[in-house]
Amino acid sequence: MRNLFALSKVLRGWGMQVNMAQDGQKALKALDEQSGVEVVLMDIMMPVMDGYDTIREIRAQPRFAKLPIIALTAKAMRGDREKCLEAGANDYLSKPIDIDKLSSMLRVWLHR
Repeated sequence: MRNLFALSKVLRGWGMQVNMAQDGQKALKALDEQSGVEVVLMDIMMPVMDGYDTIREIRAQPRFAKLPIIALTAKAMRGDREKCLEAGANDYLSKPIDIDKLSSMLRVWLHR
């Protein structure tokens, strides 16, 4: 949770509006209730519904077909990137998050 709040502070410092969900089911509910979401940073290791399943559920909805999703994983294991992309993520970052890489990714995905 500390990392989540630290990351949200950085994003807010960049002028972004940040909405957080503690698990996959809450993330899906938040997407349904909020319009104008431009990018999703998806933590793969979440309780209740993991990030892979949550990404698949998001991608199952046609209205979110082009929504950029960047998967965040706790540790870089062989095959993690491919597994994230297969689930429907557009990109992948391992933790601890390199803020410069995240900034670069956000510029790419938000300007498409």
